Amino acid sequence: MLAKIKLIVLWVTRILFAPNHFKQPLHKRLRHAIFGGYMVDQIALYDFKHNDKKQYLSEFDWYRSRRINDPYSAMLNNKVVFSQIVERYCSTPDIYCVKKDKRIAGMNGRVFNDYDDIITLLHEVGAFVVKPVGAGKGKGIHIVKYNGHGILRNDEPHTEQELLDILRHSGNWLICAYAHQADYLNDIYPSAANTLRMIVLRSAETKEFELCFAVQRIGAAWTGAVDNGSRGGLVANVDIKTGMLSEARTLHNLTVYETHPDTRAPIKGTVIPNWDGIKDEVLEVSRNFPYLDIIAWDILPTAEGFTVIEANTSSGVNIIQLWGPQRYGRLGDFYREHGIIK
Repeated sequence: MLAKIKLIVLWVTRILFAPNHFKQPLHKRLRHAIFGGYMVDQIALYDFKHNDKKQYLSEFDWYRSRRINDPYSAMLNNKVVFSQIVERYCSTPDIYCVKKDKRIAGMNGRVFNDYDDIITLLHEVGAFVVKPVGAGKGKGIHIVKYNGHGILRNDEPHTEQELLDILRHSGNWLICAYAHQADYLNDIYPSAANTLRMIVLRSAETKEFELCFAVQRIGAAWTGAVDNGSRGGLVANVDIKTGMLSEARTLHNLTVYETHPDTRAPIKGTVIPNWDGIKDEVLEVSRNFPYLDIIAWDILPTAEGFTVIEANTSSGVNIIQLWGPQRYGRLGDFYREHGIIK
C-alpha cells in the first residue's frame, strides 16, 4: 500500500506537474499524463504528432522500474554507502567528509571538528565536490575551487563565510575529491564533468550483465557545473560497438547539436578513447553485484581509464528514447521480464 501511495505522489508531482518547456496546451498535458503516464515534454521529445506513443516507455513506467533491484536499491541510492562498497573494485573519488544533520564526520582517516576545517581542506586539495547524499538529477551539487586568490563555487566567487553558510543550511551532503576528466571531454566542454551513463542489464537467459545502452552527457553554459540531461545538458548517443558519439540533443529543446554550442568543438563523430577497455571494466565491476539486475553507471573517463561518480538503481527513459522507442526494444523486454509492463 505504501509503495502505491508513493507512486501516486510521484505521478502528481513529477508527471502531472512536470515542467512544460515546449509550451504544450493543458488538455494535452492532462491527456498524456492520465492516459499513459507521460510527462508533458515527452509529447514533443517523442514527436507524438507523428509517432505512436504506444511504442514508447512512459515516465510512469520508469518510476515503477525503480523497484526492480529491491531490497538492494537503497545501497545505490545512498552515495556514501555505495562509494564505500564500490571503491574496493574500481576507482572512485575519495570522500573527505559527510554531513549528518548538524554534525560533520571525517572519512578515510581525516578529522573534521567544525566547518572551518572545510576551508582548510579546500586550501590543501585546491578543489572538491559537494553532493547531496540522496538527491539526483544534478540537484544540490557544488563544484568548489580555490584559485590562490579566492573561492569559486560553480564558477561564482564566494567568501569563506558565504560558502560555509550554504553548507550549514543544506541537507545531508558529502564532500569528495574533484576528478579530472579525459582530454577529449575537456576539448568538447571543460567547465563541467561530462559523464558517461552506461546501463547494464542482467540477461534473463544467460544471467550475465550486458551493456545495453550508453550516452555521453555534456554540460553547457546554461547547465552550470553539471551535465545532467534533466537540467538541459546535452546528450549524445554512444555506439556500443565503436564508442563513437552521435549528434547531441537536449531534453529542453529540439535542436540538434553536431558541435558544442559554446566551444564549437565537434561532438558527432568523436570516438571515446579506450572504449573497449572501459566497457570490459564496467562489466567486470558489475559482476561483483550478483544481487542486482540493472545498474545505471555514471562514470567519468580520465587519462588513466575512468572513475565511478555514482551508480543508480534505474535510468530515466528520456535520454534513451531520444534515439528511438523502447517499449518493444531491449529495455521494454527487460521491464516485461520483471513485471513492470505487460
